[in-house]
Amino acid sequence: MASETKWYCLRVVSNKERKIKERLDLEIDRNGWRDSIPNIIVATEKVYKIRNGKKVVLDRTLTPGYILVEAVIKKSPTGNKSALNGTIIQAITSIKDVIHFLGKKNPIPMRDNEITRILSKVDESSEQGNHLQNLSWLEKMSKLQMVTLKILQVSLKWLMKKRRKSLSLPNYLVVRPRLN
Repeated sequence: MASETKWYCLRVVSNKERKIKERLDLEIDRNGWRDSIPNIIVATEKVYKIRNGKKVVLDRTLTPGYILVEAVIKKSPTGNKSALNGTIIQAITSIKDVIHFLGKKNPIPMRDNEITRILSKVDESSEQGNHLQNLSWLEKMSKLQMVTLKILQVSLKWLMKKRRKSLSLPNYLVVRPRLN
């Protein structure tokens, strides 16, 4: 008997996806359902922000309020059966901060194109993060300086417009940055 997997969407309380994933993993391991539910994913992407002059890498959730659950579909002569039976669904939805599966008591599997799009975004962002980690310190600084210069240029333009209107400075006192 061959088996394949389908992905299901589990609705949870927003901003608690990671904690709920840990609880789900514990519950699945405790009950021995790892062969039925091999993967649970919180879809995140890496976002780079500058805080206090330092570049910080943050994980941003792509699908806030949702966790992706992979379940095995067992093929049998009578038809396909999902590994998500009533007991598993009941146990998962009884975990704190879990709302329900999409489809409630009869979970609806996600389409293949939906899951490939989400998973490709997750893979793409992790590859970008690895690329930046492999850059030398000098390359990172030059990229950061380029971004900082752009921000300064925009800020100076804005200040110049504001000063002309409010202070009425003569033109020879206004600093004009060279923009390339």
